[in-house]
Amino acid sequence: MSDALKPGDTIGILGSGQLGRMIALAAARLGLRTHIYCPESGPAFDVCAQHTLAAYDDEKALAAFAENVQVVSYEFENVPANTAAFLEARKAVRPGPRALAITQDRFSEKSFLNDLGIPTAPFAAIDCVEDLEQAVAKLGRPSVLKTRRFGYDGKGQTIIREGDDLEQAFTSLGSGACILEGFVSFAREISVIGARGLDGSFAAFDVCENEHANHILSRTIVPAHAAPKTQSVAIDMAGKIAAALDYVGVITVELFLVEDAGSERIVVNEIAPRVHNSGHWTLDGAVTSQFEQHVRAICGWPLGSPARHGAIEMHNLIGSQADDWAALLGQAGVALHLYGKHEAREGRKMGHWTRVLPE
Repeated sequence: MSDALKPGDTIGILGSGQLGRMIALAAARLGLRTHIYCPESGPAFDVCAQHTLAAYDDEKALAAFAENVQVVSYEFENVPANTAAFLEARKAVRPGPRALAITQDRFSEKSFLNDLGIPTAPFAAIDCVEDLEQAVAKLGRPSVLKTRRFGYDGKGQTIIREGDDLEQAFTSLGSGACILEGFVSFAREISVIGARGLDGSFAAFDVCENEHANHILSRTIVPAHAAPKTQSVAIDMAGKIAAALDYVGVITVELFLVEDAGSERIVVNEIAPRVHNSGHWTLDGAVTSQFEQHVRAICGWPLGSPARHGAIEMHNLIGSQADDWAALLGQAGVALHLYGKHEAREGRKMGHWTRVLPE
């Protein structure tokens, strides 16, 4: 435990959104302070001990930030590589920059997974329209064209169907580096939220099932509708990925569950090197929340129990849905979490609510 933090120490967090906010709240419960660094104000600023409002390439501000924390983590995967490298030269960054580098690029991520023997959709790198024509001829239609970097909640992607103009599809995504993925006909989407400690220990929450609306997570239920063997394989995949990355912290693996002639198989869709929306149910539905688990891991502390309290459903509040907060507070058994965002825009995650039922 020589690298372990102690109560009273400070965790540096890159990013000021709701995930940073919930990490900071979990840290405070364990007697730890947080210092949020972000180029723009966000809800995490309201609950931290200190914050820095500065650009990710402001080396003077980054150096001062590093000087005032014992470990650095992040709430989103698009932290600039130069920022992560600059901070790693001064303080431990957990999860490490290698996890960032691999998961920031969809082609690198899928190549990494296939090298581990983990199945994904078939894919091809796309740098020009000619590449796209050849890849579509091989992978067929429908297929999904995505930017290699900076996509989330359905942004940065388009489905290529019969009759679609390939040049127009490529241009619509900016004509930059892309990846084409073969279409996976899946029965449901599931995810594994796991954590790997500084000592190499691994603990995963039960597999959850996710429903989306307009490409944004709408509802998560636990346990997922998946065979016990399928769930075990999914958790083993997450542990294998975390070990291969020498990962420290919470990691999320999103998967497609495919039903073939009465049997099930799973295909990894993507990795998120952070706490995740589909793990918000753990705040009320597990012995240790994903946020506390992340804090424990990056601080070099023992991981907590991921055991569930019952059968759980979690619903996101998107945009104006958060206006129903008073009615939700009046419902028995509902635990409401609002993120402190001042403007409810369409498609913006404003909060969530959870209900835990006996199994």
